Amino acid sequence: MKVARGEIWTGRALLLVLMAFTILPFISIFMTALHPSGTVPGGLEWPADPQWINFVTAWNMAEMPKLLASSIFIVLAVVPVALVISTMAGYAIGLLRIPGARVLFFLFVFGLTLPFSGFIIPIYILERAMGIYNTRLAIVLPLIALYMPFAIFWMRAHFINMPVEISEAARVDGATTWDLFWHIHVPLARPPIVSLGILMAIWTWNQFLLCLVLVEDPTQRTMAGALGAFQGHYANDVPLLCAGTILILVPTLIVFILFQRQIIEALLQGSIKG
Repeated sequence: MKVARGEIWTGRALLLVLMAFTILPFISIFMTALHPSGTVPGGLEWPADPQWINFVTAWNMAEMPKLLASSIFIVLAVVPVALVISTMAGYAIGLLRIPGARVLFFLFVFGLTLPFSGFIIPIYILERAMGIYNTRLAIVLPLIALYMPFAIFWMRAHFINMPVEISEAARVDGATTWDLFWHIHVPLARPPIVSLGILMAIWTWNQFLLCLVLVEDPTQRTMAGALGAFQGHYANDVPLLCAGTILILVPTLIVFILFQRQIIEALLQGSIKG
């Protein structure tokens, strides 16, 4: 089907407008971060004397090395465990068709409809009773559990579309259920596993609400969660607050630039798989 040239240019113009609305806030934050500490800049205004030292000050004040180490630890603790559980569960529900698979799948889909914020108070009370409040474990365990509905739904969508003939041919050769899973279906599921891992890593890195409620020590949170404490201490110093925000956003931006193809594939996979 041939698309009219007018429609093409209209689409490009809308994309440019959307891009401008997306980029302008970041430009404004960056310019504000370069103003003298303690001032309140107005709008998009490039300072006469850019204060690049604000980024160094914000880095030291927010104890960024500790935040980076904490964020990396939480991501490495959450993502691999969540990937293993969701891949095995998706394989069992989608391909093995275990007894009660439909009921389990319905329960996980139902979990997608529950509001994230509705779990905070029960999790807070439970972690107080368990004695893990104000530790990184207080963030890791809830995140693994809260990611399960979407992650299992994601992996099940892949396995349910796998041809049965692959498993049948492997079983004729004497492959066990574990051999089928580990040596055949996991390698074939590498693209959705990688895409899911990238999405969960970004979500974990940017986790804010759980970190703010379940961990009092800012250095035990993710970088995004520590922004709340940074804002509380330096709310009146807008340039320093903006500098800290930029420093927290940079790692996520780098990950997106490096893995943009995988992220786009991850976002489009649901529409392709159906």
